[in-house]
Amino acid sequence: MSRKLPQRVTVRVPGSTSNCGSGFDTLGLALNIYNDITLTRGDWNGARPLTGRDAAGLGMADEAAALFFARSGVEKFGYEFSIAGEVPMSRGLGSSVTLRAGVVAALNELAGAKLTKDDLCGLVTQLEGHPDNATAAVIGGFCVARCDPHTGELLGVLRKPIGRDLCFVVVSPDQELETKKARGILPKELPYFDAIKSVNSAAYVVAAILTGEYDRLRDAGRDFLHEPYRLPLIPGAKNAIEAGVAAGALTGWLSGSGSSVLCVARPTKAAKVGRTMAAAFAPARGEAVGVKVVYWWDLR
Repeated sequence: MSRKLPQRVTVRVPGSTSNCGSGFDTLGLALNIYNDITLTRGDWNGARPLTGRDAAGLGMADEAAALFFARSGVEKFGYEFSIAGEVPMSRGLGSSVTLRAGVVAALNELAGAKLTKDDLCGLVTQLEGHPDNATAAVIGGFCVARCDPHTGELLGVLRKPIGRDLCFVVVSPDQELETKKARGILPKELPYFDAIKSVNSAAYVVAAILTGEYDRLRDAGRDFLHEPYRLPLIPGAKNAIEAGVAAGALTGWLSGSGSSVLCVARPTKAAKVGRTMAAAFAPARGEAVGVKVVYWWDLR
């Protein structure tokens, strides 16, 4: 007996922080802030957004749907979509990934295509161009992903649950920073020893998280690949990270390409770290800055 396919599906997708310091385009971590992506099946062609924020994501939704239909072999059908939630746009917390992952996951259910989570990770990685946010959004947890160096195809991902032993304190200024602009500022060549220092840092961060020896994260997230070029685009960002670490955070980094910055702290120190980060951020900007304390969330 065939299963009756749903006409309407809502997928909850977590926001995320990517790079985790020096793990550029490789490390991602899901956070407990969410967007809900709702798709309703229709007889028209392509996607139809509802209003406002939904319309802004129309191009990404169309691109995600086109790839889904091409890969799944399912006959194309129309749908209406909406986005609701708390992941801010252009703040380095994976808002674009929540839409892309939500669309392909919802279409998978509407169509009964039975793509696996590994399949969905691969689709979203192709759409994003890198696997860090893509894998964390689909499967949750702390993700270390590997891609083919020539094609960019996702080859594998390792996932580690963290639980509530750590807090991720995020400070988001009232400044959008598009990923395209943040990538455009990066140099075409890097000093050889800067690359070595970043590899060393990234390897140590991964080892500390995979072994659960979180105190070894202290001052371990230093990056030389992208943060030195991106942080100057965000007044006060570097000060906020340094102030958070001085207030007791284990480490800190630019979340994705910004504009949010993030510090990793033990729960007992999270509130103090957040207040100190905001206080350090504000003078450089001449404005109030919002602070959000975020716990890691597991998609099991």
